[in-house]
Amino acid sequence: MSTSARVRADACPGVFATHDAADGPLARVRLPGGAITADQLRALAEAAEDLGDGALHLTSRGNMQLRGVTRPGLAGRLAAAGLLPSPSHERVRNILASPLSDTAQKLAPALDEALCAVPELAELPGRFLFALDGGQGDVAGEGADVCWRDGAVLLAGEDTGLRVTAEHAVETLISVARAFLRVRGTAWRISELADTEPLLKGIPGEQAEPRKFEVDPGLPIGPIGDATGVAPVFGRLTSAQARKIAKAGNAVVTPWRSILVLGALEADPGLITDPGAPSLGISACVGRPGCAKSLADVRADAARVGRTPRVHFAGCARRCGKPAREHVDVLATEDGYLVGGAFVPVGELTETLATLAEKGTQ
Repeated sequence: MSTSARVRADACPGVFATHDAADGPLARVRLPGGAITADQLRALAEAAEDLGDGALHLTSRGNMQLRGVTRPGLAGRLAAAGLLPSPSHERVRNILASPLSDTAQKLAPALDEALCAVPELAELPGRFLFALDGGQGDVAGEGADVCWRDGAVLLAGEDTGLRVTAEHAVETLISVARAFLRVRGTAWRISELADTEPLLKGIPGEQAEPRKFEVDPGLPIGPIGDATGVAPVFGRLTSAQARKIAKAGNAVVTPWRSILVLGALEADPGLITDPGAPSLGISACVGRPGCAKSLADVRADAARVGRTPRVHFAGCARRCGKPAREHVDVLATEDGYLVGGAFVPVGELTETLATLAEKGTQ
């Protein structure tokens, strides 16, 4: 871990502090643990239609974004739907939870409530991330600042050796966040601190030898008991699709731009339920025309490729939305792409990525 000085203001978007994108204001709605009720999903679908571009955009932190929000009234709608319990804390309610873990899903709302109950924690950087991993190793690999993994406490992905029970998980994570505020200086993330020992000072628990945990990110796509794992293409959920999911019941939005639908779902060609679908391995930033910084319409180019390794298409060097898991970097340039650092013309993308996929299976 290293010390890093931040000179720019924290510009993570929220509901009150939107981001000025090329296609209009972008509002990010936090969903702690990814959990969303059917009524809340309907409310978001209506807000996207009435106030934005008509779609909900899934993020790599299990949240949802509305783009092109050019009309007023979003905050009031979210508050009425129970999606804005603390306006002062709305940008810091960044909580991941294992979608298939009952323990993690139960702890997430408790952590959210505890977070919003501490006034000082409203000053956390918008990038600070909590995670609750039920032991699956799924969200533990998503770059959280502090993670409770079935008893183990991890800081910036590294096991500290501290062990606390589920009963004390929430108070432990809150304690770490408060300590971070006291020592952070200009740091936005725990990974930027030179010394993390003060973050754990005074926290009760057992001490074990730190270990290297395996991670296994992702949500199974297709039937999962009575539920269904689905993936909207490029994480873009139309209002109509959102209503289909809401008709099935409550849901959990994941940091892999997929959704665990907790009920019987109507078929929809835009909701991938086939675990073998090639497009599951492709992610992309919004690209042109939504982003003025993008050098290409990356989603259109990504949609034309066939078999690929796991790849992320990025329109500029910021690489927005890139997955935490291992992937091939596909970066737009003025006249083509850099694939893993090597230039490839647009017309050769399909063949190049298919070749990389073939090599990966050998």
